Amino acid sequence: MSAGSRGAVVLFPGRRPNQVGFEREELMRILDLYGRMVAAGEWRDYAMDFTKDFAAFAAFRRTAERPQARIEKRPALRNRQGMWTLFGEHGQILKRGHELPGVLAPMERRLVKAVD
Repeated sequence: MSAGSRGAVVLFPGRRPNQVGFEREELMRILDLYGRMVAAGEWRDYAMDFTKDFAAFAAFRRTAERPQARIEKRPALRNRQGMWTLFGEHGQILKRGHELPGVLAPMERRLVKAVD
């Protein structure tokens, strides 16, 4: 690795430069919740979608169903109601906010109930 290439950002293969994505910390937080929900028997599969307007993470109880939960990041809404949205199984908005941990709180509480 040459001195000039240190710290250089390399795009994920196939990802367009103007796509919205998750930062490492955001994805780690989401996947941590996903792993705990899998361990509790609530979720079994997930999907991610990246577009120029939003990035989405959807968690499924079974592969062929609607997602049980969907987390969206829309940077265009950062200065309004917040760029994070948590959707329920039927597309209803469960929580919106500026910070990911607060938006994930309803799923965290659900996890505590599932473990009890």
